Amino acid sequence: MVNRDHIRNFCIIAHIDHGKSTLADRLLERTGAVEARHMIEQHLDSMELERERGITIKAQAVRLEYDAPSGQRYQLNLIDTPGHVDFSYEVSRSLAACEGALLVVDAAQGIQAQTLANVYLAIDHDLEVIPIVNKIDLDVAEPERVADEVCQAFGFRPDEVLMASAKDGMGVDQVLEAIVERVPPPDGDDALPLRALIFDSKYDPYKGVVAYVRVFEGAAPAGSRIEIMSSGARSDALEIGCFRPAPTKVHALGAGEVGYVATGLKTVGDAPVGDTLTLAVGGASSPLDAYQPLKPMVFAGLYPADGEDYLELRDALEKLRLNDAALSFEPESSLALGSGFRCGFLGLLHMEVVQERLEREYEINLLATSPSVAYQVMTTDGEVHEVDNPAKLPPADRIEETQEPWVNLTILTPANFIGAMIELVTDRRGELKKTEYIQHGAAHGVTSAGNGRAAGRPGVSQTRVMLEFAMPLSEMLIDFYDLLKSRTQGYASMDYALAGYRTENLARLDILVNGEPVDALSVILHRSMVHPRGKELVTRLKDLIPRQMFEVPIQAAVGSKVFARETVRALRKNVLAKCYGGDVTRKRKLLERQAEGKKRMKRVGRVEIPQEAFLSVLKVER
Repeated sequence: MVNRDHIRNFCIIAHIDHGKSTLADRLLERTGAVEARHMIEQHLDSMELERERGITIKAQAVRLEYDAPSGQRYQLNLIDTPGHVDFSYEVSRSLAACEGALLVVDAAQGIQAQTLANVYLAIDHDLEVIPIVNKIDLDVAEPERVADEVCQAFGFRPDEVLMASAKDGMGVDQVLEAIVERVPPPDGDDALPLRALIFDSKYDPYKGVVAYVRVFEGAAPAGSRIEIMSSGARSDALEIGCFRPAPTKVHALGAGEVGYVATGLKTVGDAPVGDTLTLAVGGASSPLDAYQPLKPMVFAGLYPADGEDYLELRDALEKLRLNDAALSFEPESSLALGSGFRCGFLGLLHMEVVQERLEREYEINLLATSPSVAYQVMTTDGEVHEVDNPAKLPPADRIEETQEPWVNLTILTPANFIGAMIELVTDRRGELKKTEYIQHGAAHGVTSAGNGRAAGRPGVSQTRVMLEFAMPLSEMLIDFYDLLKSRTQGYASMDYALAGYRTENLARLDILVNGEPVDALSVILHRSMVHPRGKELVTRLKDLIPRQMFEVPIQAAVGSKVFARETVRALRKNVLAKCYGGDVTRKRKLLERQAEGKKRMKRVGRVEIPQEAFLSVLKVER
C-alpha cells in the first residue's frame, strides 16, 4: 500500500464535448498506463454506445503512476465523468470519491450551462478545482479571453488557469504537476476498521457484483470476508484490484485508494451504490454518509415485442439497474401491449441509452410507450397519490387537485437568439425569471464566456445572455433540446434542476382505436393543449395504422367526451371480379354477403398497432 501523502484522487468535469475524454487519453499516455501501440481515442469510453455517440455515459476509474520532476512517484486515481445533464448523477457520485477536480473549458465555446452546474457541484463537495482552458490549438480559440472570464466566474487567480490542448498533448505535464501540487492527499487511517464508499458497480456473470470503491478508512485485504452495511449481506471478496485501466489484482486497498472488490453477491439490491463496505469481522460500527441517488424524473413503459421475452427483459433490467443507480422499474400490463415494465429515467437521453443497451447487449426487441413525468394527485378523500402512468390517473370526479413537477431552467445563448429562446419556452408554459447579459470583461456575479465560434460567424452575436426560466418538466420531454439547438444554430446550451410541484389544470387525453381505449397512447396534458394535441394525434395515427378489412375509427377523448375522430377506410375485396353478366340481384347478393362479413369481422377483429404509432406521440409540431 502506498503512503497516503503520495496519493491524489481527482475527476474531470466539463460541458459536453469540451475534451474530458481526450484529456484523459493524454494523461494515460503521459503516465505510461497504456502503451502507445494499444492507444485508441476516448480510451476510457469502452461501451460501444459511448464510442458511437461520442459521449461519456458511465464514469470510469483508472490508476495512474506518475513520476514527478522531484523524483517522487505518485499514485493518481482518475475518474472520467459524463458531461450530459441526464448523467449528472454519475458526476456527483464521482465527486464524492475525490479531493480534486479538473475543470475543462473549451477555448472556443467558453463556459456553458453544464460547466456552471458541475463547478457548483464540486464546490459543494469542497473539492480543489483546477481550471484548464482546452483546445487552444483551434484557429478560433480565444484562450486569454476565456481564461479571464473563468477567473471572473469562479474567482480563480489568472496564474491558476492552465492552458492545454488535449489533442496535441500541449500543457499535459503542467496539468500533472498541478494535480500533485494543488490536490490535497486523502485523509484516513489504515488502523481504523474498514469503511469504503461504493461509488459505482457492475455485474459480472463469474464474479457477481463488482463494486467500485474508494477506501476512506482501514484496509481491504484480498480474501477477506466483507459486509455491505445497509443490507447486512456478507460474502468473501473473490478479488480485489485496481484499474490500470484494465482490472488488475492487488494484495490490498488502503485508506485513500480507489479500486474494485469482486463481492460474489448475486442479488442486485445487496450492494447498492452509495453504500458502505466493511469487514464482516471487526468491521465499522457506522456507515459513511450515504450518497442519495437522484429520483427518476421521466417514466415510460418498456414491453418486449415478443411476449416470450418478458423474463429475459426482467433479468436484463435487473443487471442494468445494478450499475445505473437512477434506473428504476416495476411490472405493469397493458391491454394493447401485454406484460412489460414501467421504467423511471433521468431524462430522454437516459431513456434512449437504456433502450439501446437492452436491444444491443441483451438482444431484446422492445416497444416503448410515450414518456411522462410523475404527478402528485390529491383525491377527494384527502389522499395524495404519485401517478407516473396516465392510465393510473383517477377519474376526474375523484380528483381534488393535480400537481406537476416544474424545473429551474438555465439557457446560455448568443444575444440575437433571445427572442427565439423566450418564444420556445413560453410556448411551453414557461416563465422568464431573469435575464443577464454577459460580455467580455463583465464584472458582475456569475458570468460566462462569449462564444468564440459565434464571434467569427456573420449574424451571430458575440455577446451572450444567461436566461433563467421556470417551466413544467413535462414540456421539456418532447423535442425541446432539438428545437433549442436548431433555433440557435447549435450555440445555446442548457441545464436544469427540479424546482418543486405546482397545481395545474390537467386532464388525461385518451385515444380509442376501434372503440377500445389504447392505454399505451394515453397522455396527461394541460387542459388548454388537449384539443389541438388530440386532433393532431388522431390525424397522424390515421396514416400509421394499417388498413383492415373493416373501417377502423380513431377517436380522441377526455373522460367520456369524444372531441376528434378520423377513420381508416376499409380495404375492399372485389367480390364481383368473377361475376360476368347475369341478373343484378346476383351482384347485390354478393355485396350484401361481403357487408355482413365485415360487420361480423368488426365485432371480433383486433387492430394491430405498429410501434410507429407509439413513437408518433413523441413528435409534436410546434
